[in-house]
Amino acid sequence: MKINVLCIGDIVGRPGKRVLANKLPTLVQQYNIDCVITDAENAAGGSGITPAIYDKLCKYGVNLITLGDHAYKKRDIIRVLETADNIIRPANMSSFAAGRDFAVYKTAKGTTVGVVSVLGRIYMKPADNPYEKIDLLLPRMQHQAEIIFVEVHAEATSEKVAMGWYLDGRVSCVFGSHTHVPTADEKILPKGTAYITDIGMTGSHESVLGRKIESVLKNFRTQMPCPFEVATRDVRLNAIVVTVDSNTRQAERIERVQILEETEDDQGYDSDDGKPDYCGGF
Repeated sequence: MKINVLCIGDIVGRPGKRVLANKLPTLVQQYNIDCVITDAENAAGGSGITPAIYDKLCKYGVNLITLGDHAYKKRDIIRVLETADNIIRPANMSSFAAGRDFAVYKTAKGTTVGVVSVLGRIYMKPADNPYEKIDLLLPRMQHQAEIIFVEVHAEATSEKVAMGWYLDGRVSCVFGSHTHVPTADEKILPKGTAYITDIGMTGSHESVLGRKIESVLKNFRTQMPCPFEVATRDVRLNAIVVTVDSNTRQAERIERVQILEETEDDQGYDSDDGKPDYCGGF
């Protein structure tokens, strides 16, 4: 049986949520999607996620939600991480950190899809060994999920590429996130694992990684604190579609997808976002 999985790049603020809400139904129909995975760690004002936004994403049709190094930027998401079964924080955070190591979704076809996220360790905050963590989790995941996707939330491309080779033949797909810039290296590795270094972001592309250009330039030039406001122009959705044979668990196809949305400029965050991040990184 062929299973089509849509992986959507980091949602950045209100523009990212808007294009997701408007375009996801069409994408699901066009590509006959069985499971939707998205990274939502920047969905609330450009940094973090709130319970209200979590509820919105589920209503839009997202099945599995991943988070990265900004997982706890909005503290009220902790109760969701402790109770919901379709949202995860990076698995190689402390074992005492709130949230699940991985999540599983049963598709309408009956096939189960699991996702796990790990943080890189180069130019990132301290994290446990991602290789050791993946090795510990895979046997557990294989008992619950027929198809496994691994997100590598990392700054360095070398870490993402290395993890792809490390997991080739052991999982169905390894995809990178965090840098917000899509790469053109999508491929099927020799042992059947789909791979791409970064799937990009869902938000404003007339920006610096989703934030207003003027705000970021002011901080970079002067080193003075200023709010990193969410940008609102040239809004796009970046994603990949991966087709997996549920019998062999090998990927047969990976395709980059970019959807543009023509909308009026609007405010970069709304009531369920909170205020924009204050020079807190990307």
